[in-house]
Amino acid sequence: MDKPQNCSSYYCVKREGFALLITLSVLAVLMALTGVLLGYFDSVRKDAVATKALIQADLYYTDIKKTITGFKDKKMLFTTLYETSLPLASEDGRFAITLNCQPLSNGVNINWLAYEESDAMAEQYALAEKVFDRLVEQYEIQDAMRLKELLLQEVRGGGHRFIEKEDSRLLQKNGIISFQQFESVITAYQFEVDDPKIGTVPWKQFFIFRPMTQKIDGNYLSAALISILFDIDLEIVKEEWIEGVTKLKAFVQEYGAVYNKKIFRDKFNEEAVCKVNYTYMGEQFAFTFIDSDGEVKNFEFNGKQ
Repeated sequence: MDKPQNCSSYYCVKREGFALLITLSVLAVLMALTGVLLGYFDSVRKDAVATKALIQADLYYTDIKKTITGFKDKKMLFTTLYETSLPLASEDGRFAITLNCQPLSNGVNINWLAYEESDAMAEQYALAEKVFDRLVEQYEIQDAMRLKELLLQEVRGGGHRFIEKEDSRLLQKNGIISFQQFESVITAYQFEVDDPKIGTVPWKQFFIFRPMTQKIDGNYLSAALISILFDIDLEIVKEEWIEGVTKLKAFVQEYGAVYNKKIFRDKFNEEAVCKVNYTYMGEQFAFTFIDSDGEVKNFEFNGKQ
């Protein structure tokens, strides 16, 4: 084959190599862009699914709210839901959800730690301090003073530095009013102190995280909390205490402990926090709400599970 006019062998090879280099570069860019776009579309798809799942959750919540509000025998309803998760499904099988509820005040309110100088709340503060100190000792928390300091900053309305801006409902009130908010404080402590033990504490067995309360739903306490509050051996409590069945007043008095009716509520308390799990487009989602003061409220979408 004749050489192109005015073309040396070396020059032509270099030019072909340059063209090949450009082609590879373009392919690399296209592949990179394709990856970015696919990632973007996948993200959009997931966001769309989550948005639709939120809408679905709101529809479920509306129906459940109407049903629970109209249910007259709340004691029967909630004692049943405390014991077992309730599966609900449509006859045509198009949807299925699982409803589970727990007592709302079955622990010491974490906000009681802020009432050290309050005469009216002295007994509540003493219990909160007792539980906090015992957990610090039992789980060998490295810097209890700093942990308490961070908690009190949040309880006393220190700007809510540890919660996300989008949690606008949480910003409307002072105090620690959700476990999510409490966890943010624990995370801040962990980051500052580098204490590996803090993550091993089962906080939910001992404290509740909600707006100010003055009484505890005594018949639904954990065995671990009863052991601390009344200084009864944990193994004894585990053997003889049946949550929701055993009456706290009779139980503690049998072991010579003092039952304070100003703090513990012996009758059924119509306050519950409920969680609904459901499937949407093949994925699991959940939302929570509370029933308090005769009102179903505080819907919160928990997202994909």
